[in-house]
Amino acid sequence: MELTPDQAKTLARIKAELDGLGLCLPGSVVVRTGPCGKQACRCHADPSAHHGPFRSWTRSVSAKTVTRLLRQDQLDDYQPLFDNHKKLRRLVKELEALSLDVVDHDPRWKQR
Repeated sequence: MELTPDQAKTLARIKAELDGLGLCLPGSVVVRTGPCGKQACRCHADPSAHHGPFRSWTRSVSAKTVTRLLRQDQLDDYQPLFDNHKKLRRLVKELEALSLDVVDHDPRWKQR
């Protein structure tokens, strides 16, 4: 299979971006606040008095959802790893789309 100059340029860019990635953490992070379980607590009457923030990292491990609570310093340290994972997923989608484009333009599909 031969790549067009544009396809080769796109592939080189994707490879360079992949090469620049560091560690990647899959999953999602949610920061939330909320009321506690004590009915007499002021957080039930005043939403601005909710407890938190609670930072949770959720991911799938062996088809099971795993959640970990993070401290702020952990979130600060891990955020670049979460960002890298998002970038990795975007690059994989780009690479798949490029691969499909290359295969779709293979002249052997037109032969019969």
